[in-house]
Amino acid sequence: MKLRKAWLFLPVLLLATAVHADSVTMKFTGVNGAHDRHYYVSPYFGTMNGAPVTLFCVDLANSVHFGQVWQANLTTITNGSNLSHTRYGSMSNALALYQQAAWLVAQFPSHPTDYVNLQYALWNLFNPSRAPDTGGSNSWLALAAANYGSMNFQSFRVVTNVGPVRRTGQVQEFITTVPAAPMPEPATLALFGTGLFGVATVVRRQTRRAVGHGAKK
Repeated sequence: MKLRKAWLFLPVLLLATAVHADSVTMKFTGVNGAHDRHYYVSPYFGTMNGAPVTLFCVDLANSVHFGQVWQANLTTITNGSNLSHTRYGSMSNALALYQQAAWLVAQFPSHPTDYVNLQYALWNLFNPSRAPDTGGSNSWLALAAANYGSMNFQSFRVVTNVGPVRRTGQVQEFITTVPAAPMPEPATLALFGTGLFGVATVVRRQTRRAVGHGAKK
């Protein structure tokens, strides 16, 4: 009976190796120093499960403070992504807006003197009634709308506090990037598959033997 349970549990073990939890522990650790005399602007710095990450704020309706720790969900923004855990996922054009935000995030490294306008553009995507507005930020918004469709969004994640998510009174929402998961070599995949097949065969045989011994009794 124990062997039979082990055989039934094998698919659960295999599934557990393929699924990862999206809930992470975030900590806000600092800013880059650029500001508009009222707000510090992205990029910001933090940790995700203890590992350093760079954060880009898309949410002017909420706040965060130095050293703050919170639980957050990570959401992909590839086509077909489920945005139900994000703050603005219920908007009719939410995916396009998050993808435009990712395009803007990708411009920060090559435009270090224009952080303020880039940040204003990010805030204007989701909070246009609250966000500052300049000619520079409007130019960035137009460029994002025209060019975001050519980007690959696999490495981008929306960082949203664990729900129930509300529009105000919670932790600011951010976009960050995560390293792409390395693809296993074909030989590694073949070896892994062979090993799984061998384990399954041994467990099945032992299960049959246990059943046979039980019948003799």
